[in-house]
Amino acid sequence: MSKPATPDQKKPLCARCRKQTVAAEYRPFCSKRCADADLGHWLTGSYVIAGRPSEDVEDAASAAPTEDDTESH
Repeated sequence: MSKPATPDQKKPLCARCRKQTVAAEYRPFCSKRCADADLGHWLTGSYVIAGRPSEDVEDAASAAPTEDDTESH
């Protein structure tokens, strides 16, 4: 049978740098810096969620009505 976990082993690790988290404020990250770095990766497209390819942005933009289309004559 395995040994019970010690208090140090129960503390969650930062999802980015793997250090032990000190406060719950930025959990699952250890600090604002790690949270912001992770957000930056999502915003730049470094992280993606697997799934079906989405509609291209250019295709959606060409299908949207333009100012000329919405003006009433």
